[in-house]
Amino acid sequence: MRNCSREFIRIRFETRPKLSENMPTLPSKPGPFIGVIDVGTRTVRFVIFNAKHVTEVHSHQIDIEQLTPQEGWVEQDPKEIQSAISTCISNVLRKMEEKGLDASSIVTIGICNSRETTLVWDSKTGEPLYNAILWSDIRTDKLVDQIIARFPDNNKNHLRPICGLPVSSYFSALKIRWLMDNVPGVRKAIRERRCMFGTLDTWLVWNFTGGKDGGLYITDVTNASRTMLMNIETVTWDITLCRYFNIPMHILPKIRSSSEIYGNIKVGQLKGIPISGILGNQQAALVGQNCLKQGQAKNTYRSGCFLLCNTGTQRVFSSHGLVTTVAYQLGPNSPVVYALEGSIAVAGLAIKWLRDNMKMMKDVHESEHLAQKVFNTGDVYFVPAFSGLYAPYWRKDARGVICGLTAFSTKDHIIRASLEAVCFQTRDILEAMFKDCGFPLTKLYTDGKMSVNSLLMQLQADISGVPVFRSTVADITALGAAKAAGNAAGIGLWELEGAGVETVITDTFLPTTSPEERDARYKKWRMAVQRSLGWASEKMSPQMTDERYRILASIPASWFLMTSFILLRLSYYFDNR
Repeated sequence: MRNCSREFIRIRFETRPKLSENMPTLPSKPGPFIGVIDVGTRTVRFVIFNAKHVTEVHSHQIDIEQLTPQEGWVEQDPKEIQSAISTCISNVLRKMEEKGLDASSIVTIGICNSRETTLVWDSKTGEPLYNAILWSDIRTDKLVDQIIARFPDNNKNHLRPICGLPVSSYFSALKIRWLMDNVPGVRKAIRERRCMFGTLDTWLVWNFTGGKDGGLYITDVTNASRTMLMNIETVTWDITLCRYFNIPMHILPKIRSSSEIYGNIKVGQLKGIPISGILGNQQAALVGQNCLKQGQAKNTYRSGCFLLCNTGTQRVFSSHGLVTTVAYQLGPNSPVVYALEGSIAVAGLAIKWLRDNMKMMKDVHESEHLAQKVFNTGDVYFVPAFSGLYAPYWRKDARGVICGLTAFSTKDHIIRASLEAVCFQTRDILEAMFKDCGFPLTKLYTDGKMSVNSLLMQLQADISGVPVFRSTVADITALGAAKAAGNAAGIGLWELEGAGVETVITDTFLPTTSPEERDARYKKWRMAVQRSLGWASEKMSPQMTDERYRILASIPASWFLMTSFILLRLSYYFDNR
């Protein structure tokens, strides 16, 4: 058998449309350009793309501070986000000027953003009423349990037929409810009809198009589908859902398609340029990968993984732990396209854990080299369920395990097993998608920082049994937003359908394992997963940290000294009576 650690079946090719009389030749000067505002979990970026050649021209990125006022709470300052974006724009425009590029060739702007992050602000003053509560914030966990307890059979999927989502702290509705219950300023603003709610896209568009002086109050269908307040069929705010969470509909923005001219920017250096594309970040990656046909899927490899499969205009409600969401709507008169989504909590985080906690490497980039030093994992399996398992298991009680260790196991085997864990978890989701959709995937498109690891991509092909197509574009998410913006009616810079579709260069990794071999290994992975379950009870005792241990360990000695002192004092007292 050929060893995938030594030999990759990899092909690099470029899919380009054939030249025709309808296609423009290479222009004599650069442009036209499309700008993209990309707001991630920890960073904001402004990127300029050359619309005719899928080429990134310039970009600038700034890190955003994450605030954690309590354990499990994750917040950001909305005004810091806005200021950082303005700084990114200024830097990119300066770089363009230095290179002799005309900023007036920027035709339109697209926006992509991390989803579910929740903001509320005052429509009269434009000031935030509270920090942005990030998608990863879990302060509403107890509220989730209270709501689920009201459902028949404690079924967290009770609302799934309406919104496509399980009840979870992940989505925006619970965050809004928490703000209403715990922030007096929010309640007051709602009573006075001054409260505006939005995900990050809504906040950005409102500010860039005028803010308190008539800014557009909108969101797109992909972001709205992550709130638990939108009807997945009608793509409108659902009165039943709003009543269930007791959220007034007047605080919700208007839902628009993902690709249309919404309005022009009225402030800053981009003044006068239209905004014509909005997508949630994972949906933007789907569009950036050109996964525009039913059955096409992409996986983004970062700290965690997000795998989306295009299900076309058909809404597929999963019975295997996946989420039904809107993939995109490329124009107000275009059909809504849906997707099944599965998320993996720990991917790149496992490599960082091996580096930081286990000291197995100095840099995460060493993982590929170290894993290639062994032919296989030596039958070692690593389930990195540090805080439970996401799709398709959704088990809070799971914890990380390493199985199959022998006297011959080395750190290289464990590092390789951590890479395989990402691939096995991806196969878990692919298997669930097959059961829900009824058709197997024939390709998997990949992107994200972790995808630069070629061994990981080959292992993914070998474990899943499908060819893996890795994008060579550094930021496929921003590219997806650029495509949506350029596709809008009235802009017409990017064709997303038909013979003129332009895609990016990809590296292709072909499977080198037999079905029998990969199925046998997958069976052992499932055994390892079973061993990870049930380790954490629902009501956990206080965590035994090093500090807590030192305090508890000091109690016997302290008690001994104190009682000895008391006995000495008593002895002195009685001796002197």
